[in-house]
Amino acid sequence: MDNLLLEIGSEEIPAGYILPALKVLSSTLQQRLADARIDHGDALVYGTPRRLAIIVKNVAPKQKPMKSEVTGPPASVGFDENGKPSMPAKKFAEKIGISPNKLTVKETPKGMYLCAQKTERGAATRTLLKEILPEIIVSLPFPKKMRWSDLDLEFARPIRSILALLGKTLIQFQMGNLKSGRYTFGHYFMAPGKIKIDAADAYVDALRSANVLVDMEERKKALEHDIAKVAGEIGGRILPDEELVDIVTNLVEYPVAVAGKFDEAFLEVPDEVLITAMREHQKYFTVVDQNNKLMPCFIAVNNTAANDMAVVATGHERVLRARLADARFFYQGDLDVTNDERVEKLKGVLFQAELGTMYAKIERIAKIAEYLIAASDIDLDSGTGYKDLTNSAKRAGRLCKADLVSQVVGEFPKLQGIMGRIYATFSGELSTVAAAIEEHYRPVYSGGPLPKTLVGAIIGIADKIDSICGCFSVGLKPTGASDPYALRRQGIGIIQILLDKGFTLSLSALIEESLKLFKTGHIQEIKEQIYTFLQNRMTHLLVEDGFSKDTIAAVLSVSCDNIPETWSRVRALEKLKAKPDFEPLAAAFKRVVNIIKKADAFKPGDVDQKLFLHESESALLGAYEFVQQRVEDDLEKGFFDQALVKIASLRDTVDDFFEGVMVLAEDEEVRRNRLSLLGHIAVLFGKIADFSKLST
Repeated sequence: MDNLLLEIGSEEIPAGYILPALKVLSSTLQQRLADARIDHGDALVYGTPRRLAIIVKNVAPKQKPMKSEVTGPPASVGFDENGKPSMPAKKFAEKIGISPNKLTVKETPKGMYLCAQKTERGAATRTLLKEILPEIIVSLPFPKKMRWSDLDLEFARPIRSILALLGKTLIQFQMGNLKSGRYTFGHYFMAPGKIKIDAADAYVDALRSANVLVDMEERKKALEHDIAKVAGEIGGRILPDEELVDIVTNLVEYPVAVAGKFDEAFLEVPDEVLITAMREHQKYFTVVDQNNKLMPCFIAVNNTAANDMAVVATGHERVLRARLADARFFYQGDLDVTNDERVEKLKGVLFQAELGTMYAKIERIAKIAEYLIAASDIDLDSGTGYKDLTNSAKRAGRLCKADLVSQVVGEFPKLQGIMGRIYATFSGELSTVAAAIEEHYRPVYSGGPLPKTLVGAIIGIADKIDSICGCFSVGLKPTGASDPYALRRQGIGIIQILLDKGFTLSLSALIEESLKLFKTGHIQEIKEQIYTFLQNRMTHLLVEDGFSKDTIAAVLSVSCDNIPETWSRVRALEKLKAKPDFEPLAAAFKRVVNIIKKADAFKPGDVDQKLFLHESESALLGAYEFVQQRVEDDLEKGFFDQALVKIASLRDTVDDFFEGVMVLAEDEEVRRNRLSLLGHIAVLFGKIADFSKLST
């Protein structure tokens, strides 16, 4: 078996396009090979700004043969009176490509029919690839595609070459005016000539010799080594930035790091502004000293090695000087404007066409924050009172979006919240208020840090629930393909913050309180939609935490209104499930639930001991009364695992009850009495989970 190589050489592809395109290239090509019945091994992808490539290991030289059964005409017309194949049978055999003597008769739902075994021989892989490869190339998805020359082809950037080999064999095909070949190109500046690739296995080494590190992991390691080395030579180290490393890795084919300096006077600007100016516009790495203090230096990564790198550094310094001068100008201009003046400007900033301005949003945030403090069982920090907490939350809510109209955030949107904290600190706001302004956006990405301060958590929840309720109230719900307001992330953020801070408020009541602030009808209907939306987010998070799906369904179907309590119930039930005697316990409780469900419109009433006809009834009532109050006490204290253990102790008496009596007795009073007894038990364990949803 040979390795398959496909390389698409092009003009420079944007860095953000490369990895997604390679993932699709790999999955699509492997699927097409599988669909074509071509055996193959693992796939390795390679990419630079000027090429996308894939090597598929151990590709079979031809398709696997396929056998199938084909049904022909009815058996009644398949043979003549002498038992010899008739003309219809001969025609059918000729069509299949077999001798009429190999036809058989098979019984089908329609009767007896002629049938034959058809074997489809496999075609050569290289022949099939002539159609598969060009189809895959044009199907690769990009955020934006372009056309060039007078061709009908579309790609991220104009395609300049196509390399396609199966082992040492060229796969020949044509796309527009492009013909596939066995040539690629080296580094655009350092080795721009054609390179002949004799076999797929030689691809990576051949390009490395031509100053192209086509293996992305190899290129990334080389980049990390170089920037660390250059930073060390100037007495510093690189400020960790994994995302920027990934971006720059896909901006170059051969990384060459160089250090540059900027005027120390720029250090009067906050570090966050300087770092962002270097990072966002120029893709420069920040350098810090051993005390993590910003140094007036940076590391740039070039795509080629120059004879005089000092000249290259000077060019980078000249470009950065203008960027930092702009950033300092914006920052100093912002300091001349008060926070309250910025808040007033929010009256002219639209949040959403149907939901009003950002000013209206911060007013709602402040109101929801007050509600959260009143409704939550909050453990206050030492020396902090509810009045102080409320005042801080209201102030933070008022200022949390003020930096959106600042000049710095206008230039660097990623600094929203960060600049709000800086401006609040500069103007003398409380440290809790300043911190909350930055923290209320958290988590800003999946798995990101949560708000550390109490005020930050409160404002974060208020902001997120306002966005969710507002968007749902005007019909802007997330769909499978679209979530422009990041409502899923915000929903997950609410749950994570409530869980992290241990807020025990009612989620349903919070949704309703937020919806009241919007002019909308059908509040109850929208409330249920949002509750279900957040319930789905809980399911997602609980699965990520490693809990089984049936446990999650059993708990959430009972209630998920109190987030910390919900997680405690899931943990308790999962712990109980791990016990060796859990399956018979679950089976017994399931039976209780199922019998009650069969009794139409049944509601448990008082249990009358005078109607007991068997000792198992008295035993079950006694066992229930013994654990009932103890379970209620455990539930009130949040000791769900202890409550479940006590409930589990009812199993033997429940089993004895089912063995001793017929629950659905003919006597109506006896039947209702027994159902009531089971109903009280079902209500008891139903406060933790719906056992009928558990897999046993």
